[in-house]
Amino acid sequence: MALHGNLLSALIWIIIAAVFDFCDGFAARLLKAYSPMGKELDSLSDMVSFGFAPGMVVYWLLGEASTALPFGSLNTYIPYLAFVIPTFSGLRLAKFNIDERQTTSFIGFPVPAHALFWASVGYSVLPVVHANEGLFVLVTVILAFITSLLLVSEIPMFSLKVKSLAWKGNELRYILIACAIIFVALWGFLGISGTILLYIVLSIFNKKG
Repeated sequence: MALHGNLLSALIWIIIAAVFDFCDGFAARLLKAYSPMGKELDSLSDMVSFGFAPGMVVYWLLGEASTALPFGSLNTYIPYLAFVIPTFSGLRLAKFNIDERQTTSFIGFPVPAHALFWASVGYSVLPVVHANEGLFVLVTVILAFITSLLLVSEIPMFSLKVKSLAWKGNELRYILIACAIIFVALWGFLGISGTILLYIVLSIFNKKG
């Protein structure tokens, strides 16, 4: 879908995948149904849904914008820079599988959040792809590399896993959920990427605190 420019469908399916990923993890914790095979299969599905899919969104955006750039045949290679996203997503998932520190929280940007960010940004920026192709490509490539590096960073990030529904201990989660509702109500799908940016900021300030 993303390869054919249907970024709305790509966004919706990535959202659905994220919901199922959360429910799958919740059910596994509830039933205490863990297995090495299940862990690897979960990572494989995450690689497709949250690594390859957002990479194809950015690939299409760069391909669409780079056709107007004055680099001749080099324009055809620019979209391949998007493969930094699935590459670092794979590294992130491999790191997660062997990192025993990430049981109740995350170290680095989680791949589902990363995918949601790019899917929502990709759909939301469609009207401005051709407004200034050179600037669009430059900003998109720089942002893709920054977010990809965040995937494998050592920045602690809180998860949405809860042990109780009490306010104490869940302050950041409730703040994030409340802001997500407001952002989506105000900005539509772009509110998803706004929520993800807030998640990064809250995680960084939580670390400092």
